[in-house]
Amino acid sequence: MISTISFGPSPSGAHSRLSTSSSPQPSMSSASDSPLTTPNFDPNIFSTSDSQSDGRRDSRTSPDDIIPKVEEAELELADVKEEADETPISPTEPVRIRRARGRPRIHPPRSPTTLSKQAKARSKTGCTTCRKRKKKCDETKPFCLSCQKNNIHCEGYKPLEIWRSGKERAAEARKRSEDIKFDLPPLMEGVESDLDRSLLQHFANRASAVLTLHGDKATNPFTKILLPMALQHEGLMHSVLCLSASHMYSINPSQEYEDRQAFHRGKALQLLKHDLERQNAGEGGVMVYEDSNVAQILLHLLHSICDGNTSGEYRMHMVAAKQIAMSQKSANPEFQSLFDEFFYYHWIASQITSMDGTDVPMMDDFSLPFKINPETAGLIGVSDGLFGFISKIGNLRRRLRSRIDSKLEPTMDYEALLSAHAIDSGLRGWVCPQTPGTPRYTISMLYRQATWVYLYRTTKSSHPHPYIKSAVDDGIRYINELPAEGWIQSNVLLPLFLIGCAAFEEEQRVEINRAFSGLIACTGLGNIGFAKEVVDDIWKLMDAGDQESWDWEKIINQKGWDFLAT
Repeated sequence: MISTISFGPSPSGAHSRLSTSSSPQPSMSSASDSPLTTPNFDPNIFSTSDSQSDGRRDSRTSPDDIIPKVEEAELELADVKEEADETPISPTEPVRIRRARGRPRIHPPRSPTTLSKQAKARSKTGCTTCRKRKKKCDETKPFCLSCQKNNIHCEGYKPLEIWRSGKERAAEARKRSEDIKFDLPPLMEGVESDLDRSLLQHFANRASAVLTLHGDKATNPFTKILLPMALQHEGLMHSVLCLSASHMYSINPSQEYEDRQAFHRGKALQLLKHDLERQNAGEGGVMVYEDSNVAQILLHLLHSICDGNTSGEYRMHMVAAKQIAMSQKSANPEFQSLFDEFFYYHWIASQITSMDGTDVPMMDDFSLPFKINPETAGLIGVSDGLFGFISKIGNLRRRLRSRIDSKLEPTMDYEALLSAHAIDSGLRGWVCPQTPGTPRYTISMLYRQATWVYLYRTTKSSHPHPYIKSAVDDGIRYINELPAEGWIQSNVLLPLFLIGCAAFEEEQRVEINRAFSGLIACTGLGNIGFAKEVVDDIWKLMDAGDQESWDWEKIINQKGWDFLAT
């Protein structure tokens, strides 16, 4: 009996294979001999089985039927071998991809599934509404037609974002964080910038020490009395900063200090004018000045000195201060003492460099009509009574100048002689109220010496004399004993100017020049240079034997100057 041939699916369902209805026969090649696994194929398909040995054939099968089937099986076998490279050996084994010859790939190849299915990038340029709805957008600007056709509000398009590196994004983030930094508001009215804060600190540390004999901030009247008042009054704070900027500019000339000085001065005068107009409507139409406004007038007077103004700007502040001094008193005794001392000091000192002057009211003993403790005084000369002598000498000089201009003889009449004798006697009997051995004692004795030199130059002819030489030498010794500190040196300008105008000897002038240079370095006051120039002019007249060298007020007036040597 001839075995039947059947074609059916393999167990894996991937290929057809040949099989017989009888028991399975050995395959053509085992799995160990070849890497390919082929369907079970019986090579004895063309022979009969043992049961057919009788030579009889099945009447249902003929050779013509068997040959086509065999050929078909061979073709199928060839297809199996051709596809063996791409067919997995087992369902769990990965697909083997044939690689072309050449250099090996650096990166492993992707699977056929990935190669065959390339992901299409989504468009990110559609409108916001279509992107939220996950619909295709026609990208019509400014609003897409798709949203309009569906009667949907189109939210438009996001702004185009330019790619930036990590460093650029970090820099932009830092910039944004800096942009959102808010400046703190000013703590004190009038102190509006970092420069103003530095000017306020400069006033407390240095400028205030130049204006008084108190080097300690705890006892300095400008920091102890005026600064607390300035914290409560904007106009007074502007006046403080104006004075500080003026002093800073004299030390270190800079455009920013000059601009800030002009700004604070303008604001201070504007607020002062507003306050005075408001106070002018007082009871009975009498002007009543507040302490803060009086302090402003005092600071503007000092500013005209530090600024080195020679146009007489200090005079309008002096007139206002004089009106206040004669008409009202402060309820604060400390502030009233500060105002009296500084006003009378500069009022009397103005007579030394100006031809215009009025008699200062004082007591018969040459003392002023108020009392100040010499130990706590901020200046030298007022509390100890020396400025009473200086004021009397100023009155005497105006009398003698009037007689000279009127060509009256003798120049020193009987009244002038009695006045000079009284001043000389008063100076000889004067007792210094300061503690000996202290800088205050030394500078008080310097003022006494300069006052006597002032009297001698007023009453004696302008030529060298042993008396005046001795007095100038002693004055220079007092100057050289003083410490080179601003709070001391700032009080030296007035006596130095008077002693310099009497220095006939060359060696004395060397010391005077050195003292002026040190004064500029220690204090930075703007009027020192003008005072030194006047002294130089006096020396030229003295060397020429000109008798007019005693009248330096006239020389200052001829220059068109009007300033304070304080």
